[in-house]
Amino acid sequence: MLVVGAHSADFVWRAAGAIAKHTLAGGEARVVTLSYGERGESGELWKEPGQTVENVKRIRHAEATEAAQAVGASYECFDLGDYPLRAGGEAIDRLAELMRDHAPHVVLTHPEKDPFNPDHPVAYQVVSQARLLTSGAVVEAGFRTAPPSEFLVFEPHQPDLCGFVPTVFVDITEVFEAKAKAMDAMSAQAYLKQYYTERAGHRANHARKVTGDKAIRHAEAFQRIVPNVVGAL
Repeated sequence: MLVVGAHSADFVWRAAGAIAKHTLAGGEARVVTLSYGERGESGELWKEPGQTVENVKRIRHAEATEAAQAVGASYECFDLGDYPLRAGGEAIDRLAELMRDHAPHVVLTHPEKDPFNPDHPVAYQVVSQARLLTSGAVVEAGFRTAPPSEFLVFEPHQPDLCGFVPTVFVDITEVFEAKAKAMDAMSAQAYLKQYYTERAGHRANHARKVTGDKAIRHAEAFQRIVPNVVGAL
């Protein structure tokens, strides 16, 4: 599993449960963030007198690394800066090379549209292009490729305004404590923990209705971008 976020905490709120579920089952998970969110998503840290960009990055790196470890994943940051996130060909090439090296079965990132956060659609475009370059559109290519991955986007903060329609619910009940631990690590945005705890409960309600499984207490929602292929109906 490869999870790509625009900022260092995005994966925690939106996909930490799915990551923990994946690693608990024996899978490998890698988290890549394009920036640390040092300018636009670290307000609590900037309240400290004499704060610097480099110190904020250091703190955010430590927080994200701890959060990733809580759900069994590795963490790295491309450190491209945020608000605005500017990610061009070099970032696409770097991510594509990582995909070729590790050949993830599933890739998660932000939705294509987000009217309240200009960095999130940039991340989507980087991931989408890198994934297509990696797979070579399943034709013979003059560069190294990897099998096409499943491609899904995780739930944004304002789903209704981002065109997000969930098509996959992941039951994270058994790993919610791990997600909570990951959220606790992100002290620079501690105010989001209550919101995403409540959101996990809302999505669990939807998952219960879909499945009839009354044991689901926490869930995360995703939207599949590339259609699923099944052998028979």
